[in-house]
Amino acid sequence: MSMRAANDAKPLSSEVAALAQAHWGRFLVQGALMIALGVLAAALPVFTTLAVEILIGWLLIIGGVWRVVALARSSRMPGFGWSLAMSIVAIALGAMLVAMPLAGMLTLTMLLVTYLVLEAVAKMLFALDLRRHSHGWRWAFATGILDLVLAVFIFAGWPSTAAWAIGLLVAINMIFFGIALVAIALAARGPQA
Repeated sequence: MSMRAANDAKPLSSEVAALAQAHWGRFLVQGALMIALGVLAAALPVFTTLAVEILIGWLLIIGGVWRVVALARSSRMPGFGWSLAMSIVAIALGAMLVAMPLAGMLTLTMLLVTYLVLEAVAKMLFALDLRRHSHGWRWAFATGILDLVLAVFIFAGWPSTAAWAIGLLVAINMIFFGIALVAIALAARGPQA
């Protein structure tokens, strides 16, 4: 990094710190709200899974329609046919997720298992590559093992895990994000006189 870039970053860093200190109360409220919503989502994991699945369905529908509208103005562009076909696929997939939420929950859970397995393999390979350069490679390897165990656990209980797995993971994510926001707020508040 050049000296000028480093000097430009310092004022930006202090501006961000000043903004965080000025608005620490907002971070605290947002964090507390995220924790509360995360706890509620964890208490109702089936409802949370269903809500996430339907949200994804609507996002696919809206994104597909938006893309078709944008493509209507550019029918002479290269790749128009493929783009139109993918837009129609997105709309159809979204409609299926909204119309058949149980099947959508099953499908999304299998996609989650697949993602966790791929993520586990990638983390373990990364850790093995990192082994020559760092003593902390075991932590990365351990997170890969954890992802693999979680994938096996969800897959072993499938299809019953489809009802709660996504909802519970979303809930845990919300709680940890809320905790992070509260920690940022308390750190930005600084010592009080």
